[in-house]
Amino acid sequence: MAYRDNTKKIRIGERLIGGGEPIAIQSMTNTPTEDVEATVAQILALEEAGCEIIRSTVPTPEAAEALGKIKKRIHIPIVANIHFDHRCALAAIAAGADKIRINPGNIGGEEKLKEVVRAAKERMIPIRVGVNSGSLEAGLVEKYHGVTAEGLVESALDKVRMIEEAGYDNIVISIKSSDVRMSIDAHSLIAGKSPYPLHVGITEAGGLISGNIKSSVGLGVILDRGIGDTIRVSLTGDPLEEVKSAKLILRSLGLRSGGIEVVSCPTCGRTKIDLIGLAGQVEDMVQTIKLPAGKSLRVAVMGCAVNGPGEAREADIGIAGGNGEGLLIKKGEIVRKLPESELLGALRYELEHWGAADNA
Repeated sequence: MAYRDNTKKIRIGERLIGGGEPIAIQSMTNTPTEDVEATVAQILALEEAGCEIIRSTVPTPEAAEALGKIKKRIHIPIVANIHFDHRCALAAIAAGADKIRINPGNIGGEEKLKEVVRAAKERMIPIRVGVNSGSLEAGLVEKYHGVTAEGLVESALDKVRMIEEAGYDNIVISIKSSDVRMSIDAHSLIAGKSPYPLHVGITEAGGLISGNIKSSVGLGVILDRGIGDTIRVSLTGDPLEEVKSAKLILRSLGLRSGGIEVVSCPTCGRTKIDLIGLAGQVEDMVQTIKLPAGKSLRVAVMGCAVNGPGEAREADIGIAGGNGEGLLIKKGEIVRKLPESELLGALRYELEHWGAADNA
């Protein structure tokens, strides 16, 4: 059963999630929210990379005020991340946040939570209920003899109940752990217990290598089970890398189409060109090339004449290396042979002119 097809549909700004809507890619700014110029610049870059919902921390009234200014200069929904101070949540809602993320257990008590819920209800903006394994309540840790998937789910559903009892059901749930297996188990458990959309991710996953591996494994399993309405790949580093990775995960599972996919072969003793450098340049290059909406292309970067031409023929366009030279192959046909130094430029030209009549 694809749980995501049956979750409640929620509006975040102009974006719908849940109820079978396409899975949305999220990231989070790492600039001080009070620095409007820096935060706007980062969000615009993330938009260009494919980010569809952005979250920014709001730890101060000044950050809430800045959030309102930021919102006017960006083009995707912005979520206010709130901890501890319900006044920051109220100020962010008043400033125009499209969603707020809170932990009802640390917002300051039942009356303050009700105040936040009333404000969100007046603006009809959703509340994301967030629970992390690192902050699981002591009572649940004791009950389940440690931090467990069952404890995370019970905590999340208890927080949801608090929002519902305050008279609101415009809710998104997030349960995160840095433990991949625990994350998989927790999402599988909660999917059958709640109608609300799920924001999924492996929290504190690590740097570019370890974080991508853990996120790909965890999110891959969760998403393939039909669970998850929005995702974030949490990496220690540039948020742009989070968006790139999220796009690749979705595309690899057949959950996202459009854009350019690069496939490249591993190097071996037959390789006579700088395949590692060339493949890296192609990966960077395709990030700057925009295709018509919904259009997908597969680009192959192959290193030798043994399997290269055959593999490249299976892509829309590709290059296959030789001894200091290579073949440009388009739609299964060899177009021409080029010196190694000209391969990247020739590939760029073809991609930039893919919409022309000869590529139609």
